[in-house]
Amino acid sequence: MLFVEYPKCSTCKKAKKWLDDNGIEYEDRHITENNPTFEELKAWHEKSGMDIKRFFNTSGMKYRELGLKDKLPNMTDDEMLELLSTDGMLVKRPVLVGENIVLTGFREKEWEKILYK
Repeated sequence: MLFVEYPKCSTCKKAKKWLDDNGIEYEDRHITENNPTFEELKAWHEKSGMDIKRFFNTSGMKYRELGLKDKLPNMTDDEMLELLSTDGMLVKRPVLVGENIVLTGFREKEWEKILYK
């Protein structure tokens, strides 16, 4: 699995500890040093089945600075993916990508349910 994180993020730290405590192996990737590409984000979005807006870090400063709350409704999926690919701080984190799963943000019960079905 691929674990995409911002190491200073407390939610990412909790998720990483949970993965470690549960013996789940993953490849770690720093989201700002190695930002997800448009192609990766498009594939993750398609695989996840989630609304594309769930890939945005809506509580981040960058999201607010750019006024994305008002801009996203008028953007196409490709425009949103292109925007996400420009700055890792716009992406909801952590992102966990497996063969058949994509999870954004860390909600322990959801991860448990999906990873242990």
